[in-house]
Amino acid sequence: MIEFATAPLVAPDPEANTTDLLVERVRATPDSVLFSLPTADGGWSPVTTREFHEQVVALAKGLAAAGIQPGDKVGLMCKTRYEWTLIDFAMWFAGAVLVPIYETSSPAQVRWNLGDSGAIAVILETADHFARFDEVHPDLPAIRNVWQIDLGDLDKLVASGADVPDDEIERRRNLAVGSDIATLIYTSGSTGKPKGCVLTHSNFVELSRNAAVALKEVVLDPDGASTLLFITTAHVFARFISVLSVHAGVRVGHQPDTKQLLPSLASFKPTFLLAVPRVFEKVYNVSEQKAEAGGKGKIFRAAADAAVAHSTALESGAKIPFGLKVKFALFDRLVYSKLRAAMGGNVKYAVSGSAPLGPRLGHFYHSLGITILEGYGLTETTAPATVNLATRSKIGTVGPALPGVAVRLADDGEIQVKGNNVFKEYWKNPEATAATFDGEWFKTGDLGSFDADGFLTITGRLKEIIVTAGGKNVAPAALEDPIRANPLVGQVVVVGDKKPFISALITLDPEMLPVWLNNNGEDAGMSIEEATTNPAVLAEVQRAIDAANENVSRAESIRKFTILPTELTEASGHLTPKMSIKRNVILEDFADSIESMYSGAPATEGHSIIA
Repeated sequence: MIEFATAPLVAPDPEANTTDLLVERVRATPDSVLFSLPTADGGWSPVTTREFHEQVVALAKGLAAAGIQPGDKVGLMCKTRYEWTLIDFAMWFAGAVLVPIYETSSPAQVRWNLGDSGAIAVILETADHFARFDEVHPDLPAIRNVWQIDLGDLDKLVASGADVPDDEIERRRNLAVGSDIATLIYTSGSTGKPKGCVLTHSNFVELSRNAAVALKEVVLDPDGASTLLFITTAHVFARFISVLSVHAGVRVGHQPDTKQLLPSLASFKPTFLLAVPRVFEKVYNVSEQKAEAGGKGKIFRAAADAAVAHSTALESGAKIPFGLKVKFALFDRLVYSKLRAAMGGNVKYAVSGSAPLGPRLGHFYHSLGITILEGYGLTETTAPATVNLATRSKIGTVGPALPGVAVRLADDGEIQVKGNNVFKEYWKNPEATAATFDGEWFKTGDLGSFDADGFLTITGRLKEIIVTAGGKNVAPAALEDPIRANPLVGQVVVVGDKKPFISALITLDPEMLPVWLNNNGEDAGMSIEEATTNPAVLAEVQRAIDAANENVSRAESIRKFTILPTELTEASGHLTPKMSIKRNVILEDFADSIESMYSGAPATEGHSIIA
């Protein structure tokens, strides 16, 4: 087996728990701004470290007064906002265990998370969240407290805990040691019932302490590091960054409404961002289509090509030709500076995870002055297992192992991880726990490869490998990721298991479709259903597929595709909360469309030029 390990940079402390991270931050910088809250006029109101700590203790007292005992499980269904992290730390100070629920979860998912975890209380944000919980409340007899943030229940809890002594909260917060459960996070459930991942205090503490040193250029900016969180805090990725930010003293703002993201970025002016590749693709695609609409599409594409060439030359250490230097300087004034300004003007780094970004976009943003640090991890690894570093980065990879983490490849190419980030077990599921561990090594189910320096590249998912009738093994991600980068494309699902050739189901991006149609002389009011048979749309999708096919052998290439007259969304049951496709569900729901590509040729079907 090939194995790479990175030694820890901070000595482990098995007695420490997550509350220590905030207490240490209060001691270090009590008056620094730790959070910024959005104001009605579009500005930001500061919350200092001392103020945050006081609010955490006050809410912890309220939870104690309400009867929450150390070790109790409490559900939280809330979008990304300041109160999420406030509640998170208050639970830890009260000795309790938070069970996050995605704000988009269905009543059945709410019932499963709360029932399986044994939660005795739940905090909901909105009336809509309450309605979904209320539908299944009769099936959850253990739930004795229900609080709603939008009804002011957090303030009521604080008021009710006024008589709880400080010593009681200090006692409670010191009960847990590193090996104790810190949170119970349910996997997003792309297959089967979600499993509860038991993450320990050490998972958060050791990973945060080591990551802060490894990523010091990002989170310890001498001018003041800051980030605007917009991906859901219920997911371990944003949750870990929230905890890391408290530890490192990063100023954090929140904006859950992605439609308000650009105005918020402009006013908040973060120094680093946390996002999934789809966000970076959207920013690029929207910018390109805006340029196209203004008659400057050729300029934008030339600028993009120059940016990629410039970054590629820099990374390889090659001398940059004089002509490229001149073009780059010109495009920096005309194009790149405007994109930087749109993101607030101060972004130096962006941490990307959950799916491959692709080298072209990595190089494009690098030339804007934004280093995208791609990383890799799962809920079971408390988010990151590997990540590119500011001082040690390779575009197209997900970086080396974080300090305190080891990564190896099994004989079949499966990525396995051990270290301070690996979860303890699946909640009440010893069979699943045993099946996913090989000794201390967690078997991720993902496939990868290492370069000589230990930089990991993700190549696919073990269970998603397609074996054609001819015996060819095909990793869908290698085809899906580049196609999905096209502005017209919403989702791509490559199919062909036990079939004579590879095909693909395609959906169109409903936001980009009218813009693209208008820019290409087509009716911008065209419905998605009409667009599935539009010759110009079919030709554009074909171009995206042909470009992806150039990266694989003929036997692995997509030979036919069907554009579905619908969207694949979380609400439709086809995507997880982190926007990963539920492949098995899609294969079942669209079985007829798949079969038609092998037995017939409907009007919405396209054919590859190599078919």
